[in-house]
This record gives sequence, structure tokens and C-alpha cells, in this order.
Amino acid sequence: MPIEIKICGLKTTATVEAALVAGADLLGFVVFPRSPRNVTPAEAHTLSISARGRAKIVALLVDPDDALLDIVVKTIAPDILQLHGHETPERCAAVKAKFKTSVMKAVGVSTAADLAEIATYRGVVDRILLDAKPPPESALPGGNGHTFDWALIADLGRTEPFMLSGGLNAFNVAHALQVTAAPAVDVSSGVETTPGVKSSELIRAFIKSVRSV
Repeated sequence: MPIEIKICGLKTTATVEAALVAGADLLGFVVFPRSPRNVTPAEAHTLSISARGRAKIVALLVDPDDALLDIVVKTIAPDILQLHGHETPERCAAVKAKFKTSVMKAVGVSTAADLAEIATYRGVVDRILLDAKPPPESALPGGNGHTFDWALIADLGRTEPFMLSGGLNAFNVAHALQVTAAPAVDVSSGVETTPGVKSSELIRAFIKSVRSV
């Protein structure tokens, strides 16, 4: 199976189209005001129109309440809800049941001990996204441009349907895939010129690097 590629934090029609033409499988739209990649549900809907049927639409939220989720689901109609906060397995199950939408849960990784959290979500969510655990001073739960020690999950992709994230870019993603055998990758800051500003050229380079593996 080809490695799935998610380009996250898109904010312009030009970069959405660049990601689609380059062959991205999933497009992520961040609905989280503290993020430099934040878009409103209405903006995400507009950006996703051209992508519908060409890639899966992912709405990323951080500890959302049901009211926000209701707006996001009705406005964006995402294929996947990505929960990137402190959502418990019980909360993830409730979201999936209520909104009838595929759910992906982000798990922060810094040490081997963090990997135990994967088991608590297994069978509850549709996919786990393994991201670098943010530094204590960070205001963002992800998109910080930091990697984690991929040796901690060496070959995990051969048994676990996870998505790898955290500090990936066109220069290191091939090595990350060789170490982890990840079946899917997610990039945000690694295809930006400044926080929140995506580069069509960097998007194309990233996807080319993944496809070369």
C-alpha cells in the first residue's frame, strides 16, 4: 500500500491546490484560535470545496466541546475529526458515536513510557497520530517543528495503523519512514516558510520525498 500523506494547517486555495496536484491523500484544517494555522469552520469549508472527492478532509480540534464539534461537522463535513488535545478514550468514543465521523487521536511522544497510551485508544479511535510531545512552555499541542526519537517506535508501522508526525520535512521524512515503517505521515511546520505560511514548493518537495521511499 502507498504511504498516505497528510498536509495539515492549510490556509490558502493556492496551497490546497498544490497539495492536491502533488498527490496529498489528506488535507488538514486547524480550528484552534491559538494556532497560527487557525481557520474558521466557514473558511475551512471554502478551502475544502475543491478537495472534496480528491483527498480526505480532516478537521483538527483541541479539546472541543460538543457545540464546536456540531458547527465543524455541519459546516466542514470532514471525513475525519482529529482530536489533538487531552481527550480521553471515553471522550473520543463519545465524539465518534455522536457525530458519526471517523476519529483520529494525537498522542504525544517523548519517552518510551508515552507509548503505553496507544493501547488505551486501540479499538476506540480509527487511527492514532504519534506526534512529538510539546515542550512545557509551548502554547500549541502540535505543529512545533520538533521530532522525537523514532527508534522508540522502530518498525511499529508493521503492526499498528498509526500516522507519524512531529518535525517532519522533505529532508528527514525518508529516514523516518525507514526507521518506523509508518503507513502514513503528517506534516505542517515542515512545509512552511514561517509559522502558518505554507510553501507550495516545500509541499511538493515533501510529497516527492515520501513517494521516493
